Amino acid sequence: MSRCYETVFIITPVLSEDQAKETVEKFRKELLNGGAKIRHEEHWGLKKLAYPIQKKTTGFYHLVEFETEEGALINKLETAFRRDERIIRFLTMKMDKHAVAYAESRRSKAKA
Repeated sequence: MSRCYETVFIITPVLSEDQAKETVEKFRKELLNGGAKIRHEEHWGLKKLAYPIQKKTTGFYHLVEFETEEGALINKLETAFRRDERIIRFLTMKMDKHAVAYAESRRSKAKA
């Protein structure tokens, strides 16, 4: 049975737009190679952080919703986030049926 997850990560602001896209692509490939199905992605762009992280006050935010049957993929993904110096923060959450429904309704309202 596949489970839905949502991960948000913050990329350091010192990168160019192309380098930030390259970083996102690296983690997309990590998910796809691990057998995950990407349901939705959002690039929120450069945003101000609530508090400084590594002496930085802004960062590129990116959200990915995905489905996977393998729980070990989450550990691999988070290990890759920790090893990549371009990622300053990340959070992965398992979505229950209510969170999935809310995310889908939010997207449909945004399209309308």
